[in-house]
Amino acid sequence: MQVDFNSIKPIYLQIAEAIEDDIITGSLAEGAPAYSQLILAKELGVNPATAAKGINVLVQNGTLTRERGKSMTVADGAKSRLITNRQKNGLSCLVSELVTEARKIELTKKEILSMVDEYYSRNGKGAMS
Repeated sequence: MQVDFNSIKPIYLQIAEAIEDDIITGSLAEGAPAYSQLILAKELGVNPATAAKGINVLVQNGTLTRERGKSMTVADGAKSRLITNRQKNGLSCLVSELVTEARKIELTKKEILSMVDEYYSRNGKGAMS
């Protein structure tokens, strides 16, 4: 996990997204203990309050659960909720930007889809159906 200190995105949001990425990829399993704010702060070289703020974002949205006297854990169903959210919201924004830019430079839908298919093939993800 890394943070970009030069990014305009706040560090605490970068931390929250990085934890989400680890849940989506399976590095953090549902029901497993989540990262502690002190370990995150030390590894990333940030203030513990900043790490805590990133973790709290995930507690507030139900991705992580906090039980008194126990370590924080990844909530049941967190992975599927995160994937669904990114499919609906995150990718939607990216596709919108892609189409807007493609129209500016006069690319057709077929050309865009061909580029996406080529990217998938080059990066070992297989061709789109």
